[in-house]
Amino acid sequence: MAISFEKAFGVHQYTLRVREQRAEVLSSNIANADTPNYKARDLDFAAALERAQSRQSFAMSRSHEQHIGAGSQFAAELGYRIPNQPDTGDGNTVDVQTERSKFLENALEHEASMRFLNGKIKGLMAAVKGE
Repeated sequence: MAISFEKAFGVHQYTLRVREQRAEVLSSNIANADTPNYKARDLDFAAALERAQSRQSFAMSRSHEQHIGAGSQFAAELGYRIPNQPDTGDGNTVDVQTERSKFLENALEHEASMRFLNGKIKGLMAAVKGE
């Protein structure tokens, strides 16, 4: 009898990938907090998760194999965050406190998915061993 990882792990296998991508975006915002004209970005988690589950790719096609691929793997869900503070004069919309809060929230949700997957894997291992 074959084990279906889709049924065993559910949505959590996809949430890990999306949470990792969101962590990259949020850390980029924090790193560019002092960069003039940098606009804070964020990932639409629901849209990214839906795309990951359906395994759709939004990669641009290349007309020649030596051309550099354009875009990112999550470009369709990446958008600009609406600033919650007035412009400081340099055009930067990053609020470091907001970014740190979002990063921490994302890290906690990533940890929850990891713990869930670890529990599922332990359960599968116990079933395979006949325990």
